[in-house]
Amino acid sequence: CSTDSPNQRWVQSCCPRNIPEKLKEAFRGKYGQMPQFFACAPGRVNLIGEHIDYCGYAVLPMAIEQNILAAVSVSDSKTIQLANTEPKYKDFTVSADGIFIDRENPQWHYFFLCGVRGIQEHLSLSSLAGMCCMVDGTIPASSGLSSSSALVCCAGLVTMEANQKHLSKVTLAETCAKCERYIGTEGGGMDQSISFLAEEGTAKLIEFNPLRATDVRLPDGAVFVIANCCVEMNKAASSHFNMRVVECRIATKMLAKARGLDWSHLLKLGDLQKELQVSLEQMLELVEEVLHPEPYSRDEICKTLGISTEQLCEDILSANTQHATDFKLYQRARHVYSEAAHVLQFKAACDSSPANAVAQLGDLMNRSHASCRDLYECSCPELDQLVDICLQAGAVGSRLTGAGWGGCTVSMVPGERLDSFLQTVREHYYVPDARRSALEKQSLFVTRPGRGAAIFIEG
Repeated sequence: CSTDSPNQRWVQSCCPRNIPEKLKEAFRGKYGQMPQFFACAPGRVNLIGEHIDYCGYAVLPMAIEQNILAAVSVSDSKTIQLANTEPKYKDFTVSADGIFIDRENPQWHYFFLCGVRGIQEHLSLSSLAGMCCMVDGTIPASSGLSSSSALVCCAGLVTMEANQKHLSKVTLAETCAKCERYIGTEGGGMDQSISFLAEEGTAKLIEFNPLRATDVRLPDGAVFVIANCCVEMNKAASSHFNMRVVECRIATKMLAKARGLDWSHLLKLGDLQKELQVSLEQMLELVEEVLHPEPYSRDEICKTLGISTEQLCEDILSANTQHATDFKLYQRARHVYSEAAHVLQFKAACDSSPANAVAQLGDLMNRSHASCRDLYECSCPELDQLVDICLQAGAVGSRLTGAGWGGCTVSMVPGERLDSFLQTVREHYYVPDARRSALEKQSLFVTRPGRGAAIFIEG
């Protein structure tokens, strides 16, 4: 398990291995000085366990080499100045005492300010240090590799260091998970947890309440390959993600009501299982018994729970799901309970290392993707096409990773098939399409478990 002293020093001399010269030069060109320190936070690939962290269930991600990196100097200007090495992300300046986050306009700087505000509120800082920041990144945006959460985590780390405070990795992860909700995303904490708790060379089983991370040794003889389908989906800019959160919340209440529980305080499918003290298999049986596959209307939900439409809107729906009229409760609950079982089976296979471990893990990944596609409906035609190509190219398992509706797949590929796998995926998915072909170098790559977030001071 990963635990820390609250007074642990974050400063390292090894992360990242090389500060890009373009970041240093961009900082000096913008602010007329050299940065005092750097902060980095990695992206992640979730190997299995999609859309279940916010339901209270364990997930199994690993950090990747691609990261968000910020160069920073502290000033007495009482302003926070943000700039980006990528010209399409515009400069932004805000008073350190007047941070405002516009959830209707999820621009890059508001994600950064989520991290700033979260640390400020956690530490009850009445006044923040002024900062000059230049941000760089190698995580493709809206790719399902957690670029936005890595930006929030990087900003939280920057704010802690600039204000000369020290928090544990666990506390930072929990704080950054909560503060992403300032921009309207009701996530569960996986992305922030792996960004801070990752260790090089190992994946992690991330569990919640309390937050803890356990090493998971991946089997020898296979590698993980990430492939971007080149369809972007910003989960803060659409209601798809929060709609799934809401459907799981309603399913929790409907199942609890059927079992005679006080459903009003229950929000997560995982909490319901704990309350009932039954197995995941029994929860799946309960779903079959209580919920019907046809979509539920607002009226049916309100009638079953004995609430008004106004109570549904105010107490259960999120701000960007107020328009929703139909809710697929059966499908969402089936996915969550089956996917939670997939995670435990995946870890068990890694721990026991049977002779056919690679085949077992591949099968679990394939079942996970089918559930994401058919029950949770968070895939898209391009992701499904890419998964099929990856399997035909020699992967033993392939699935979407991240929120979905675009972004990346992760495939488990036997080492001896890697070269032919990469060539086949290039030829069948990227080369035939001019736009994908132009993005291929940054869209198809082998990944290994990377290190977690850190402060870095040169020299």
